Amino acid sequence: MMTGMNTETCDPAELAALRDIFASRSEAVPPAGWEAVRSFEAEHGIVLPEPYRTFVAEICDGLRAGPPYYGLLPLALTPSDWGPDRPERLLAEPFPLTSAWLWEEEEATQEALSEQEFEARMDSVFDHGSLLLGTDGCGMYWHLIVTGPQRGHVWLIDENAAIPFGTRPDTSLMPGTPGFAGWATHWAQGRPWFADA
Repeated sequence: MMTGMNTETCDPAELAALRDIFASRSEAVPPAGWEAVRSFEAEHGIVLPEPYRTFVAEICDGLRAGPPYYGLLPLALTPSDWGPDRPERLLAEPFPLTSAWLWEEEEATQEALSEQEFEARMDSVFDHGSLLLGTDGCGMYWHLIVTGPQRGHVWLIDENAAIPFGTRPDTSLMPGTPGFAGWATHWAQGRPWFADA
């Protein structure tokens, strides 16, 4: 399990880095403001992790062009390709994973669970405890975990796997500095997401 991030207090250095990355971009959506953030949190029964919480309230609430590829979504939106038949998103339910899950490679897991159990587990990975940051297309969605042990971490979830961004370089498919500020900085520096890219 990844630990060590402070998701309760906004680090001034992280906020300054986010301001440098986003505030001057013409495609940035104006900040949502604290009233909108608190209203969203009350509606969903959560408190957003820092520095994302302060970022959305004070710096910007979305970006029309990257990150991800199709833009950073405003706080309350889902990507247009998310689909109307998806289960209800339950942000207050804990995100169920603490390490990468490559379900296409885990035949034993699929065989041990009934099809209904496997689908329920998949739905919880996609829809519990995470806020959608946006999509890189082809069903690849970036999630900010808002509830559970991975709170504050960013994950890439698609039809094949759920992979955390920013863990130790020697053990991660996506090495980098964990958390929203690390993810955004990684993108702004033009670095590849995957270790072997």
